[in-house]
Amino acid sequence: MATQDPSADLAELLVGIQRLLRRRLRRGLTVPRLRGAQVELLRLVAASPGIRVSAAAKELYLAGNSVSTLVNQLVAAGLLRRETDPEDRRAALLHTTDDAVARLGAWDARRRALVGEQFAHLSAADREALAAALPALRRLAEGLREEGDTP
Repeated sequence: MATQDPSADLAELLVGIQRLLRRRLRRGLTVPRLRGAQVELLRLVAASPGIRVSAAAKELYLAGNSVSTLVNQLVAAGLLRRETDPEDRRAALLHTTDDAVARLGAWDARRRALVGEQFAHLSAADREALAAALPALRRLAEGLREEGDTP
């Protein structure tokens, strides 16, 4: 897979790692699986309780009607609660349910355990190299986020 372009290799590896994590974590699930966009919305609402649907759409770079569809699905699944905004009765404020918080927490714990287990199998030099790369990866993520915020 290695090419002359480290950025292309990194992009391919990140997608591949994410896919493998999802596949491994879905094994043994006892609850219906959630799609990526549903999980992203739940994480956003958990981090920003009371967020409006329009703000969630902007934050997730999705169309408002797409987020409305996700909200309807998650409300029906008992993972989101929608409240009328007292300042604008046409708008809805979103909140996660206790079930959603528990599911996200369990998923995160399983993901940390899986990555931690694989991390432990690496050599000390590889673990150090990955740890040293984290600040650069955070800056890369921030650059992508900032670029996405500009029209």
